[in-house]
Amino acid sequence: MNGLKRLFAPVDMTVGKPWEDIVIFTVPMLIGNIAQQLYNTVDSIVVGQFVGDNALAAVGSAGPILNLLIVLFIGISMGSGIMVSQYLGARNREALSKTIGTSIVLTAVASLLVMVVATLAARPLLELLGTPETIIDWCTSYLRIMFLGIAGMAYYNILSGILRGLGDSMSALLYLLVASGLNIALDLLFVARFHMGVAGVALATAISQAISALLCLWRLTRLKDLFELEWKYVRLSKIHMSGIIRLGVPSGVTQAILSMAMLVVQSLTNSFGELFIAANVIVMRVDGFAMMPNFSFGTAMTTYAGQNVGAGEYERVSKGAKQGTAMAMGTSAVIVALILAFGKHLMRIFTSTSELVTLSMNMMRILAVGYVAVAVTQTLSGVMRGAGDTMTPMWISMVSTIIIRVPLAYGLVYLTRTPELPQGQRACIFVSLLLSWVLGAVITSIFYKRGRWREKAVH
Repeated sequence: MNGLKRLFAPVDMTVGKPWEDIVIFTVPMLIGNIAQQLYNTVDSIVVGQFVGDNALAAVGSAGPILNLLIVLFIGISMGSGIMVSQYLGARNREALSKTIGTSIVLTAVASLLVMVVATLAARPLLELLGTPETIIDWCTSYLRIMFLGIAGMAYYNILSGILRGLGDSMSALLYLLVASGLNIALDLLFVARFHMGVAGVALATAISQAISALLCLWRLTRLKDLFELEWKYVRLSKIHMSGIIRLGVPSGVTQAILSMAMLVVQSLTNSFGELFIAANVIVMRVDGFAMMPNFSFGTAMTTYAGQNVGAGEYERVSKGAKQGTAMAMGTSAVIVALILAFGKHLMRIFTSTSELVTLSMNMMRILAVGYVAVAVTQTLSGVMRGAGDTMTPMWISMVSTIIIRVPLAYGLVYLTRTPELPQGQRACIFVSLLLSWVLGAVITSIFYKRGRWREKAVH
């Protein structure tokens, strides 16, 4: 019983060997991130197998818009997570309680805003992107259901971020595994049994995420030894709200930039027709799993750096950054090898159309080596964010996405136009992504070594 309690206890990352702390924290979070990715992946598999390739394309085309309109929650989650980890490292119980209470209220306000605005804007945005008529109705229904149920997604992301900031990645994992299993069961029930199509997978996802959010909230009420979750703290504290916004806005803006870039490139992708749209969906689903170790190490480094900066252990931060980056790169190298060896088998999970499987695998081969570069970007950006420097990763993301990725995608496609390929070479869309990843890693390494992140701690 004591062993089980210790497994779910918050991790103090200011003591012990850095690499051990990082691994202990990362492994459950990695499993949790994989489970989170299963939400969208299972949706794609179920509609692809039970409804068809066009339904698969519809779910994928809705993704960039969904990602763009949840940036508020990403900002709140990142800002509150950084403040929670630093206040925990500084052993400041009062500030920790006020930060968590403020985060809960901010999430409610943001959820209401997105629910109203995004539900109304869904179809106009799809039309603006030139979404094919054959899938636009499915895309619209999927998005509207997701936005009406946005509170569940929002609260899970914010509350699990707070749990990770406290060093408890195991609880978030357990609750997400429960919700993922429920999502799979509801997907099959709503689509295979009740024939609800794309709307069915959206409803299943919304219900499952609401369950995981409630479980995270319950867990927070049990951590009274670290902070107090009482009504007097569940209100907007001006000081702590400004801190969350200051730290979180750059991360939200970063995600907004990435999402807008995806929308711009999605318009280019749409010009190649439904088959390429479906291939892009499959590649992005596999990509989601390939990226999970990088995101997990990045989030672990944010918590690790936050706690140690809060405790004034800067040399320990630098040591952990080297070890975390090395582990992330090694893990990504293994994943790249597995994708190249078994990628076609992964593609066949989504569709039985051989042409679509081949096209998807060809695009995946272009991206494969880029995951090692992203490992560097994510871990070092995580360190900078944890220290309180969320602006530098934002600017790097803007440069690699707006200045490098989008112009390259359109430019390369334009330059490869021929009488035989009047639309240009579609592979250029993925080549541009690969180049932006590699250059982003180089730029991130340079700014990390400059060390200005050491001056940004929350006081």
